Amino acid sequence: MKQVLFFLMLSLLLTSQHAAARGKQAEPKFTQPSPLQCVAFSPYVGQLNPDYGPYPSKAQIEQLLDVLVQKTPFRCIMTYGVLNGLDATFAAAEARGIKVIAILWLDKDIAINSASISKGIEVARTYPKTIIKLSCGSEVRTRNGYALDGEITRCINAMREAKVAQPVTAIDTWWEWCNRATPCQQTLFANQVDWIGINVFPWWENRHADLFPCTPAEKAADFHLARIENVRRAYPGKTVILTEFGWPYAPEGASEPNVHTGEKCGIANRRNQALVIRSTLKKLAEKQWSGIIFEAFSENWKPSNEGLFGGSWGICSGEPPYNCLTGLTAQPGSGKRH
Repeated sequence: MKQVLFFLMLSLLLTSQHAAARGKQAEPKFTQPSPLQCVAFSPYVGQLNPDYGPYPSKAQIEQLLDVLVQKTPFRCIMTYGVLNGLDATFAAAEARGIKVIAILWLDKDIAINSASISKGIEVARTYPKTIIKLSCGSEVRTRNGYALDGEITRCINAMREAKVAQPVTAIDTWWEWCNRATPCQQTLFANQVDWIGINVFPWWENRHADLFPCTPAEKAADFHLARIENVRRAYPGKTVILTEFGWPYAPEGASEPNVHTGEKCGIANRRNQALVIRSTLKKLAEKQWSGIIFEAFSENWKPSNEGLFGGSWGICSGEPPYNCLTGLTAQPGSGKRH
């Protein structure tokens, strides 16, 4: 009788172990999404200007994307607007296997904002596999303070009502996402967005900020990651993406004093641009975080808005033959969702 009981118990034990093993095999294996490594893309190169004159043509957009594919390792871009012919970017990107983070440009003209929102919904639905994320505006608060918060919310609500598949945010500087406070505090958009995009530029902090007035190129990568950490702590559970970072390469050796301290901590040259981009990409990859280089092509019109250094941020020149910075390496899967 004892032997019978022993074998019965052994049989039950083995059966339960086999069932547990089958259950473990049936569990889906979790795979961490690959981080995005992208470049900011604007086709306003050469003599083109977004404030007046002709719009970029479909052929121009296709040519620039071909240059990116041929001369850089990046297969992910962030775009600035969906009107004025810029919507041609999405079909061209899809044909080349390029993923897109699409910004719907918002500013003071309410009618144009409405057109941008409508077109944004249209392209998001048309290219659900190519457009992987959406943003209601870029640096709207940086340019306008809180005056256009209602327009940002209107855009986010419209995306929700349209039930677009892509996650939505409102890209701005890290300072705005910290609600202009230290320690970093949440903004009113905290519960409205799916992810958070922060632009971080120690170059401009060196010129205008009193909180962080001196960050040389050698320390820029650490500065970028520190700002991401600040925002991550303020928004637990939200994915935070470094949506713009970079460094100007010209005028060679030029610098500007900080308006508060008079220090000159940023020096423009190709070496420093490459150092900032490469070191930041490396540190982001180590953390499995996403980042977007500013920018793909230098834009000649920008000095009129941003001063001496505005036209020299591209990893590729803004004129044919579009020479590009070499030695940049994108991580495998740099165009996947994250």
